[in-house]
Amino acid sequence: MNLSFSFVIPVYNRPDEIKELLESMVQQTYTKPYEVVIVEDGSTIDSKSVVLEFSDRLTISYFEKVNSGPGDSRNYGMRKAKGDYFIILDSDCILPQGYLEEVEKSLRREFVHCFGGPDAAHESFSLVQKAINYAMTSILSTGGIRGNKKGLGKFQPRSFNMGISKKAFEDVGGFGNIHPGEDPDLTIRIWDKGYRTKLIPEAYVYHKRRIDWNKFYIQVNKFGMVRPILNKWHPKTAKMTYWFPTFFCLGLLLSLLLITVGLFLPILCYGIYFLLLFLDALLKTKNLSVAFLSLLAVCIQFFGYGYGFLKSTIWVNFSKRQPWELFPKLFFKTD
Repeated sequence: MNLSFSFVIPVYNRPDEIKELLESMVQQTYTKPYEVVIVEDGSTIDSKSVVLEFSDRLTISYFEKVNSGPGDSRNYGMRKAKGDYFIILDSDCILPQGYLEEVEKSLRREFVHCFGGPDAAHESFSLVQKAINYAMTSILSTGGIRGNKKGLGKFQPRSFNMGISKKAFEDVGGFGNIHPGEDPDLTIRIWDKGYRTKLIPEAYVYHKRRIDWNKFYIQVNKFGMVRPILNKWHPKTAKMTYWFPTFFCLGLLLSLLLITVGLFLPILCYGIYFLLLFLDALLKTKNLSVAFLSLLAVCIQFFGYGYGFLKSTIWVNFSKRQPWELFPKLFFKTD
């Protein structure tokens, strides 16, 4: 099998982030040729000078276009790429040295037309970043859907660390214009075409994510809002588990109210859950501060997602308007 890899990375006003990512690519132990395609998505602060710094160390191409969102920018980059297997990364990722070696090794062992890899917290990340990373990756908070070996159900690759063959891209048509949510939408359409996906646990990235609580809340709130839209587009993929954050928040509120009438068992159950979260976070991060912050991160995650999911479910199912009319901020306009 002859695998020719092309990294495709959309970037928007983040020259410092893309510099860190490119520096990690220079450090790859992979010795075969590969390509890097940077797509500037209508940035007001471009990365051209940063990309030029690496032109003698990487086979790199740089394209500028009007702002149309990450999904359309990835499609643009894949159309420009010369390889036959595309690896899509977010600009706020850093690669471990053996990343590409692990990808090729896994695909040669068991080829699939689409794969995903997990994310991890780099030692240089702030305490808040590490806490957010725990909340987004722990099986106790997300069910392991973002790259845990024990994750629930079929693995859905995420576009911060995702590979797709040129054949599958051309067959499926690439990403849609919803954001976030463009990656599960693409994965479902890949499945519908008969292609398989898989997790490559060894192909992890260091993903910085949001750097403060407000940005994290906005992110997870949007995640919650797009899920009912995806359920409407792909009814067979709807699951009761998507309701968990909403039920969790409503149950917590009810448990607090029940204290006033002398019923303590429900809030005790929540206390046990948070204790398990704390101990698991402490075990995994080996940092007391991160363990405490992880409790806050999970609460923000559940409330943001749960509220967004409930609001969107009501509007999507009981309004006659289309999703892009109801939530225009979740959709990018493309030509």
